[in-house]
Amino acid sequence: MSTLRNKVQLIGNLGNDPEIITLDSGKKLAKFNIATNETYKNAQGEKVTDTQWHNVVAWGKTAEIIETYITKGKEVAVEGKLTSRSYEDKEGQKKYITEVVCNEILMLGSK
Repeated sequence: MSTLRNKVQLIGNLGNDPEIITLDSGKKLAKFNIATNETYKNAQGEKVTDTQWHNVVAWGKTAEIIETYITKGKEVAVEGKLTSRSYEDKEGQKKYITEVVCNEILMLGSK
């Protein structure tokens, strides 16, 4: 069990074009979300599709690749780790967010 670690792999479609931020240091940050779908039959035998949205961030070279090649609707596979953080919004309310910090991305499909 000591070899287990924080690792996430998702395959889904981008819900919007990635937001690319260039920091003062010149390092790039890409923020985007992907939708994953799970299909099952409910108790009445009807086909149901459950869509989950995942926030993804990528840094450096990975962000540069995303900026160049990835757009809304593209099917991608991402690999990374889950992180959670909190912040205060403009009204002073504490908000929590869970993100996938992407270290690898693979473009799939032909969309």
